[in-house]
Amino acid sequence: MTIPDATQIATAVANREVTAKSVTAAALARIAEENQTYNCFTTVLAESAIADADRIDQKIAAGEEVGALAGVPFAVKDLFDVAGIPTLAGSKINADNPPATEDATLVARLKQAGAILVGALTMDEFAYGFTTENAHYGATRNPHDLERVAGGSSGGSAAAVAAGLVPFSLGSDTNGSIRVPSSFCGIFGLKPTYGRLPRSRTYPFVGSLDHLGPFARSTRDIALLFDLMQGYDPSDPVCTQRPPELCLPELAKGSEGLRIAIADGYFAKGAEPEVFEAVQKVAEALGVTERVVLPEAHRARAAAFVMTGVEGANLHFEHLCTRPQDFDPAVRDRLLAGALMPAQWYLQAQRFRQWFRDQVREVFQSVDIILAPATPCVAPRIGQQTMVLDGQEMLVRPNIGIFTQPLSFIGLPIISVPVKREGLPLGVQIIAAPYQEALVLRVAAELEAKGVVSLS
Repeated sequence: MTIPDATQIATAVANREVTAKSVTAAALARIAEENQTYNCFTTVLAESAIADADRIDQKIAAGEEVGALAGVPFAVKDLFDVAGIPTLAGSKINADNPPATEDATLVARLKQAGAILVGALTMDEFAYGFTTENAHYGATRNPHDLERVAGGSSGGSAAAVAAGLVPFSLGSDTNGSIRVPSSFCGIFGLKPTYGRLPRSRTYPFVGSLDHLGPFARSTRDIALLFDLMQGYDPSDPVCTQRPPELCLPELAKGSEGLRIAIADGYFAKGAEPEVFEAVQKVAEALGVTERVVLPEAHRARAAAFVMTGVEGANLHFEHLCTRPQDFDPAVRDRLLAGALMPAQWYLQAQRFRQWFRDQVREVFQSVDIILAPATPCVAPRIGQQTMVLDGQEMLVRPNIGIFTQPLSFIGLPIISVPVKREGLPLGVQIIAAPYQEALVLRVAAELEAKGVVSLS
């Protein structure tokens, strides 16, 4: 179902063309009717959403200032704290926890801007997965083909936007969990620079790699959301103290003056042909022919695997010992493997991370933007265990993130954009040096204006 994007809704509410309550009620009605098909939501906050919308309408009627997202419904991955409900993080174990007493920082900032929170969204257990096939809460279905996965671990966040249930949502990205579902569901998803948006009052996975970011229906919405969420929060020890650097005013500049290249080597093999066709389509629209290599990207992916396993296992060690039966079996087995990794492996992965960061920094001395595939294939079928890439049969779940893991490993800002094409959706990553979110958004906006990327 096609619905307006967040910016359009906020403008209509502020101009009194529609009420916040009517917009929110319509979203809740869509969710009530269609969520059973897609399985996006773990919790729907109908009563509080209507009350919040009423308050927005009262402010508008009184001539008071309302925020840039006044009356816009949204939902968040169920690892963001939402006051009044337990933060499940896709698990059975956390269902025993008391409700959160305070909203996560990013949720609070969006509410302050007038957005209306309508619910919490399904995810892989503890964010450890790429498909959102959850043993406790079921699989989230891809709106483009109900027999296929939505991607993960933020599958509910992507599917809810792609299905038109909400105009935007929030998710998290540790190894690719925003970019993978964005690609599979045919929407826009931004993973900002590591530490750029505060993670305060969210359930962690891998502290060294966790990022938070938005999913939306347009580049303009992504830029607006990023701008509204920026800002230092001392509650997150890795949150940068850089002042907000607004991206929305920069979009009109497009790719003018930017040095853009295609990622070669590791990023030019190991995928279905249509994946590279999508990258080439984007490159041709931008007039790009130059290619660059990120050295040892395959080792970066391997190091990310080690850090993920070790840090994830450490976080959940107590429950692995006392409640192993209450984990999703696939997640439990990966965490147990992480608990058995030698400390030397983890230390070496951290040392390699610094080396790889330095190598990529050198690449960005000669280019501003790099283009790369987001996923090695279109969305696999629900329950599919293996896939064939480059003539090799491999497991689905560990290998969907082959193009995302080396990049989140060093915290680069990236937007996944949906390439306009026949068939199931595919995304392309637009990558920049740290803190250059404005550049990736400028390129995405140009591609959207040219009709090369758009909602599928």
